[in-house]
Amino acid sequence: MQITRRLEFDAGHRIPDHQSQCRHLHGHRYAIEITLSGEIIKTSGAPANGMVMDFSEVKSLARQHLVDDWDHAFLVFRGDTVVVEFLATMNGHKTVLLDAVPTAENLAAIAFAILDAAYRDGYRNRLRLERVRLFETPNCWADACRADFTGGNF
Repeated sequence: MQITRRLEFDAGHRIPDHQSQCRHLHGHRYAIEITLSGEIIKTSGAPANGMVMDFSEVKSLARQHLVDDWDHAFLVFRGDTVVVEFLATMNGHKTVLLDAVPTAENLAAIAFAILDAAYRDGYRNRLRLERVRLFETPNCWADACRADFTGGNF
């Protein structure tokens, strides 16, 4: 069985080598969908009886491990030194330094790697992260899937 929880957050970024508008500092209303697989819990009296995982716990773990860090932050490639130095001049600015250019594809892969460790088999129902879908806009998204990671694509 698979379940999916969607969360939204706001963040800024830029794609330094892009030849169009995305090379400029700008922001998005991102959405992230987290898809988990596992067996339906069949433990009478357990709070998660009949579920793969309680959706509120999916949300809580996503916020704790990723969303709260990225929300209202500027997601910047560590190698984009001009922007890194500029953001450092703003005291208290929320900046997240990344080892990759913050494209939708790279952000989805980074999110998958971060969240994979958060969703482990705490319920003993073979729970695991299957996919992270990151929407940069309502019409544009990237998927990072378990098969991509096991195949060495990231």
